[in-house]
Amino acid sequence: MPRKICFINYKGGVGKTSLIVNTAASLVQKGKRVLLVDLDTQSNASIWLMRLDRWNKLNVTGKGSIYSLFFQSDDKLKDIIVKDVVEDKAGASILPGLDIAPTTFNLVDLESEYDEAESKPHYLTFYEQIKEIENDYDYILFDCPPNILKASQLGVFSANEIYVPANPDALSLIGFTLLVEKLLLFHKRSASFRQSGMGAAAAAKGIIFNSIKANVDIEVPKMRMQLRLNQFRNQKRVHPAAKIFESQIRDATVVRRAVTLGLPVGLVGQVAQEEDSVATDYRRLATEIDRHTDMI
Repeated sequence: MPRKICFINYKGGVGKTSLIVNTAASLVQKGKRVLLVDLDTQSNASIWLMRLDRWNKLNVTGKGSIYSLFFQSDDKLKDIIVKDVVEDKAGASILPGLDIAPTTFNLVDLESEYDEAESKPHYLTFYEQIKEIENDYDYILFDCPPNILKASQLGVFSANEIYVPANPDALSLIGFTLLVEKLLLFHKRSASFRQSGMGAAAAAKGIIFNSIKANVDIEVPKMRMQLRLNQFRNQKRVHPAAKIFESQIRDATVVRRAVTLGLPVGLVGQVAQEEDSVATDYRRLATEIDRHTDMI
């Protein structure tokens, strides 16, 4: 069974998409098979990895994306997955093992236009489709928007772990606090739909400091986050193994360049070869995540 992980914080602008895209790529470079499920209506991960030319075709029709699972009756998750999504300009795969279930701007309609049956909510339907393909992967990573509305619920209900990207600021601490509260409310409402064998509902298991600018001292924000994490752990509101990751991701202009190129940072020219770069940060984080199992 794969590890199924949501990346989410109630605060936006924490660099969540860059974190999940580059962590996914780093896990693949470690020999893992990874599916990135884009549940953010901004579609940033899908646009990044598919590039605009391929993604635009999905956005025009809505077919072949997460949106179509709920508004096109014949589409299933297994049918919309883009295999080996990272390609060079000639269309050849250059990172085999990284697949994506893409999304489009239309996914926002899930909030207001999808009429679900009370006996089978949208997140249970989605979970059943995840079960059909999960054994093809070592990791399934869900890129969620900064809320626990319908799109995020798809990932939160299906996941068994939640990681919280954060910046070293007070707003990230507030976002983490709100996230824990909203997760508890959602888990309480959805408890009756959890089936035997699903395991416990996903709780926050890790906080990752991301996009850290040069010469910024993060010790005080980190201490405050640790105090809040300790409080929640004592109250059993987060995972018992929840921690702040030792691996931290620095801010770097190459991340913006990687988006333009449609590549993970670890495949961008000279940066990929440097001994100490943001690409190294992502590789270290992938290693730490890979080791952060319930047995630790």
